[in-house]
Amino acid sequence: MKKPFILLLALQLTAGAFAQSSKDAPQIKTANGVVEGVVEQSGIRSFKGIPFAQPPVGNLRWQEPQPAKNWQGVRQTKKFGPRAMQRALFGDMGFRSDGMSEDCLYLNVWTPAKSSKERLPVLVYFYGGGFMAGDGSEPRYDGESMAKKGIVALTVNYRLGLFGFFAHPELTKESSHQASSNYGYLDQSAALRWVQQNIEAFGGDPKKVTIAGESAGSVSVSAQMVSPLSKGLIAGAIGESGSLLGTLPPVSLDEAEKQGVEFANSVNAKSLAELRAMPADQLLEATAKVPFGRFSAAVDGYFFPKPPAQLFADGQQAHVPLLVGWNSEEMSGRAILGQEKPTPENYTKAVQKLFGERADEVLKLYPATTEDEVMQAATDLASDRFIGYSTWKWSDVQAKTGGKPVYRYLYSRPRPAMTPEMGNAAPGLAGGVVKGNDASAVKMPPARGAVHSAEIEYAMGNLATNKVYAWTPDDYKVSEVMQNYFANFIKTGNPNGPGLPTWSAVGTGNSAQVMHIDVNTRQEPEQNKGRYLFLDPLYTKQ
Repeated sequence: MKKPFILLLALQLTAGAFAQSSKDAPQIKTANGVVEGVVEQSGIRSFKGIPFAQPPVGNLRWQEPQPAKNWQGVRQTKKFGPRAMQRALFGDMGFRSDGMSEDCLYLNVWTPAKSSKERLPVLVYFYGGGFMAGDGSEPRYDGESMAKKGIVALTVNYRLGLFGFFAHPELTKESSHQASSNYGYLDQSAALRWVQQNIEAFGGDPKKVTIAGESAGSVSVSAQMVSPLSKGLIAGAIGESGSLLGTLPPVSLDEAEKQGVEFANSVNAKSLAELRAMPADQLLEATAKVPFGRFSAAVDGYFFPKPPAQLFADGQQAHVPLLVGWNSEEMSGRAILGQEKPTPENYTKAVQKLFGERADEVLKLYPATTEDEVMQAATDLASDRFIGYSTWKWSDVQAKTGGKPVYRYLYSRPRPAMTPEMGNAAPGLAGGVVKGNDASAVKMPPARGAVHSAEIEYAMGNLATNKVYAWTPDDYKVSEVMQNYFANFIKTGNPNGPGLPTWSAVGTGNSAQVMHIDVNTRQEPEQNKGRYLFLDPLYTKQ
């Protein structure tokens, strides 16, 4: 009879130490109440679907996330929460979420800690998907593999699209900060505050929190680094392909509000109250017809007190180590050439159409004299315009004004062949696949390198979760190297460690080193700076 009493007493005294229920399920006392998770076969303890804010529904739709309410008893956190409202846009997204709902502000924790006293480094990962899709339940982001490296790993849900980035004059007026839009970013910031308050109970160290993400998740990392709401909550940052210094940058609040009014008119909503009364499904369906394409983040004077480029240039971002890079084929060369044959003549015409009187400069920076060289040059140009430049710009300005080391990589390992059962599939627009009847509509050329999003499973140690590709020993070798670089960086702010090629931080001169991650991972001097210096004024004008 003494054992249950002792366990209960221990739980009460330690206020957050691990305890065991009668079913040997781990329990943690958070600031809002006790959660019960599961022990995975690996021994890692996982807690899925923990609320970090109140459901953003009803009058809380388009409001800053509110602190989660306390609960009594033990809350079961053994399955993922619902994913944010989103349309099915990308073929490479697989969800384990509990459906889709506006009630989506949940996070997931994987911890190797046996007690709350371990103070392990923490990884908080933000998913990609263009701020229109994605979810923390996707297997490629799963935190169990990172947890086996001695890291407390989290994935975080945040609002998307209309629900995450809608601005409107009425919203601005009702806000105590006179701000609207950026709710998705505010969700991420709220999750980081939750981590500061609760992560010790899971064996994590709130002073060793690294944030990471890919694509829109990488843009999110750059946004959290520069926002005064979040920059003091992080100790390190990892960006995979993208930053808001050129990729999905915020617009002025006036412009965002005009988009919001235009949308409200399109659904015949005459007031904010009418918009909030409309079912989420109806609003989501209406976004498919938005003429401006997406709902932009805004320089709202609150989350972004000034334009992010200015904040970075002035050194007002988080002064933390940054590990950042992009892939060798972020975008197909067809984005430049269209369906034209890849001849030097057609390539020259395409560049002239895009760059006008500056076309000759572009042709010198991205030269080509054969059809194969044309496809490579067009791929490089398309990739730089899409996401390479913005990622380079982030690494460059952080090295100059961030006060801490910056480590830059180029990831170039192409995915292997698909498994036999995926033989009728075609490459998806986000680097995934489309199967069956949809495949015939997708006309994507064979990959010339590592496509957008291809590195995620490698970096997170999750190749085995993706059954689409026939992974080889070389793929697992690349994954081990890349994941170890990431894990070392999360632990120490430096990716270097035993058994890995030496990785030098970026200098501010002309001798910047870039880690080329592939089967033959090696460090090489930066070779393409001229491209980004050419593109720089084109983006800064925007």
